[in-house]
Amino acid sequence: MYNHAPQNYICPLCLAVEGTESPQTMMMQDDIFYRDEHVVAAVNSKFFLSNPGHLIIFPVNHFENLFDLPENVSAHIMKVSQKVALALKDTRKSDGIMIVQNNEPASGQHAFHYHMHIIPRFENDNYGKRQTEVKVADPSERKPYSAALKKYFSHSTE
Repeated sequence: MYNHAPQNYICPLCLAVEGTESPQTMMMQDDIFYRDEHVVAAVNSKFFLSNPGHLIIFPVNHFENLFDLPENVSAHIMKVSQKVALALKDTRKSDGIMIVQNNEPASGQHAFHYHMHIIPRFENDNYGKRQTEVKVADPSERKPYSAALKKYFSHSTE
């Protein structure tokens, strides 16, 4: 509907779903801690310096944004996001959770595949003042976060 991906766009999230690790994905397969037939959840390759290790959930099939997302996929993403948020709160001992989902370039959407960010929040984390302080994290920096979440989901009952 409202699509902005350039012609010949190589979708980094589709590459990750396919198992491809490359400079375009920035995501390693080790970053993925949850997957079912409809969605994937992973540690985001970009870290907010004040809140490292935030997560993204995205559909296995390619939909550019919320406007293209079928209702059944949207409902499933929300169902899984609750499980992922509870896992994040448990593993990180966060004081809160923030959900962010950007649609179209004006909102800050940079990967043209629907994805929802789940960000751990802590008292006095100054996220609001520091949210532009971002870096691409080395896979070794992401691994402890994904390992904790993999362990959590290996013990949880669905």
